[in-house]
Amino acid sequence: MVGPWFSWKALALALLLTGTASAADRININTADASTLQQGLTNVGPQKAQAIVAYRRQHGPFLRVEDLARVKGIGTATVERNRRRMTVGAMAAPTVAPPRRAVPAPVPRR
Repeated sequence: MVGPWFSWKALALALLLTGTASAADRININTADASTLQQGLTNVGPQKAQAIVAYRRQHGPFLRVEDLARVKGIGTATVERNRRRMTVGAMAAPTVAPPRRAVPAPVPRR
């Protein structure tokens, strides 16, 4: 019984390692260039990839993967088909702290 158990364990390990590798290989749609978008995403050709880059330059970074559907020529079906291949990356924390409100002085009681 060593043979079947070993092959099952090896298969489980291979699937586990494959799952982590694909998660690390996601395309950051906020930093990828047009050729990376074209090669890594399904139904995204050179014109759509250029449209994504142009939209990002004009409007700023995408906050969610779903925001990609705002690009002309990219529909929700394309976003759903590529959802597991894309990420927007980690959003950076603001560099400037928000202003602090002054605490009112207590009113003396009589």
